[in-house]
Amino acid sequence: EYDRLSLELKLSVPVAEVRLAEQHERVLRSYHFDALVRSPGSPLNEVCRRAAQVAAFDIPVLVLGETGTGKELLARAIHYSSLRSERPFFAVNCGAIPDELLESELFGHRKGSFTGAYANRVGLLDQADGGTILLDEIGDVSPAFQVKLLRFLQEGEIRPVGANEAKRVDVRVVAATHRDLAGEVKAGRFREDLYYRLSAMVLTLPPLRERRGDLPVLALRILDSLSGTHGKRTKGFTEEALACIEAYDWPGNVRELQNELTRMLVLGGGELLGADLLSPHVLRGASASAANAAPSDIAVR
Repeated sequence: EYDRLSLELKLSVPVAEVRLAEQHERVLRSYHFDALVRSPGSPLNEVCRRAAQVAAFDIPVLVLGETGTGKELLARAIHYSSLRSERPFFAVNCGAIPDELLESELFGHRKGSFTGAYANRVGLLDQADGGTILLDEIGDVSPAFQVKLLRFLQEGEIRPVGANEAKRVDVRVVAATHRDLAGEVKAGRFREDLYYRLSAMVLTLPPLRERRGDLPVLALRILDSLSGTHGKRTKGFTEEALACIEAYDWPGNVRELQNELTRMLVLGGGELLGADLLSPHVLRGASASAANAAPSDIAVR
């Protein structure tokens, strides 16, 4: 039994290393810049080109864009194209967590430091040491917490809640927000010094209404993924359905598009999904956009 266990232990290490390497390769393929689906002439191409350039340089990046435009996907692509790709990547939605909990989430806490702190907690900044953290919706944090973030960015140190000593960490920060952060600075709602710390490179993701040429290929890619998830196969869309998808503005961007395509897939029964499966508001919006489009715009499409 001892010999058998010793042999299994010797064999398990190389097997685990091979599996880990294979998993890492799958992650790199999944979160490369090509994962941001687009057409050859897409306005997203220039954003991805600049992001690929900055990925290798260890500087903060600020990603701007409306909700649902793919800010986290771009942040992951930057991380997995950087020298930190083998280290952890964490994402935290700063706007969804109160200040007290956000401080504990990022910096950690010591047992007994506040009511409910029954054990020590390692913060995400400590866990991400050597890697990257995405501070999503950074524009929603309070002025008081902005000061704490600024100190971390300046000193590279974290102090868990209730701890007496600070700890140095090496973390690359990618921040994202749907707000006009420069406008927030002028309005006095966001610290100017923190803004300049975060915005060594600013990347702005265009909304879907400015990427109409991407919509057919993006819709087909999402539909293919949904088909695998729900176990319901379809060959695609009718020409009329694709025209409506391309004409609608998609104010909710990719998230709204994904929800609408899920609805179409569930309701559809044929090989192709037709325009009759689209929600009424999408059809109305597509008709209005088509009616207001300039003749030159229609010719380009």
